[in-house]
Amino acid sequence: MNITRLSREQAQDFFHSDDLISLGMAADAVRKVWHPENVVSYIIDRNINYTNFCTEYCSFCNFYRPMNSPEGYILSKETIYEKIQQTIDLGGTGVLMQGGLHAELKIEWYEDLCRSIKIKFGDRIWLHFLSAPEILNIAQISGITIRDTITRLRDAGLQSIPGAGAEILDDEVRHRIARLKCNTEEWIDVHRTAHQLGVRTTATMMFGTGETLEHRLNHLEEIRRLQDETGGFTAFIPWSFQREGTSLGRFVKEDATAVEFLKMLALSRVYLDNICNIQTSWVTPGLKVCQMGLRFGGNDVGSIMIEENVVSQAGANYQASEEDLRRLIRDAGFVPKQRDTLYRTYFLN
Repeated sequence: MNITRLSREQAQDFFHSDDLISLGMAADAVRKVWHPENVVSYIIDRNINYTNFCTEYCSFCNFYRPMNSPEGYILSKETIYEKIQQTIDLGGTGVLMQGGLHAELKIEWYEDLCRSIKIKFGDRIWLHFLSAPEILNIAQISGITIRDTITRLRDAGLQSIPGAGAEILDDEVRHRIARLKCNTEEWIDVHRTAHQLGVRTTATMMFGTGETLEHRLNHLEEIRRLQDETGGFTAFIPWSFQREGTSLGRFVKEDATAVEFLKMLALSRVYLDNICNIQTSWVTPGLKVCQMGLRFGGNDVGSIMIEENVVSQAGANYQASEEDLRRLIRDAGFVPKQRDTLYRTYFLN
């Protein structure tokens, strides 16, 4: 790749620039190096939140319920099977399965779930399963290492790991918004271990929680450094914090603006010069801003989100069909293509 690497000082100047169009053009130029074919991808998959019981009580989350809460649940296998079959019937290729950090579910429960899904559905569905905090929790309550946890899950059917739980990879911020959740080093260690075991992962950033640009740059630097080391990230997905109904929302008075989202997207594309795919989100900023993001470095618009339970409970209520995303992509001047979880666009237009 013939891309000049951005320094931290240059990244600061980049983000603080008032010339929004120039920022978009710079990010678009990097996108063209990675994706000269003018294709923008999307996926049909489903978020399945198998439990909302959680021991972490993150201040930005309105989804979790304490252990033994009457509002808590663990989905049955039969319910999960029904959701997967519905996904397949809608042309879906994968499920993103995540939940709270349950205090009692050990590795055997997750192995059995993965194995049973693969026995029932085989190659018709891809298991993009668990987050770094969940994997750390499973390892801890099962009394085994992170490496053994990921190895056993992989052997049972787990195929890739989402980047959830990253929030901002800076411990000053993490202590303020999610003090019981894993720290930066632990999150990185899970993804490093997964990459070493041949399991690809994504990376995310949730910004707009009151952190500084320096905190965000620390996050980007952690991701860029690990990608230099392992090459295991398939994509980076930045998105903005939703305040509604969360305890953190009482202290963060305003949602991130569309301009801030586009600046962060452009900065992510230019700074993360070693990651192939940058996703522009529609779930929190909306479809129009997502479309603008395709000229600010994004080459993917994510999923139609057949089901989503976490950010929707914090006020994000946008919806999109497959045709909505295809029209959005075409109207921005690109060719829409359905992809799989590993960003392979082998599906017909």
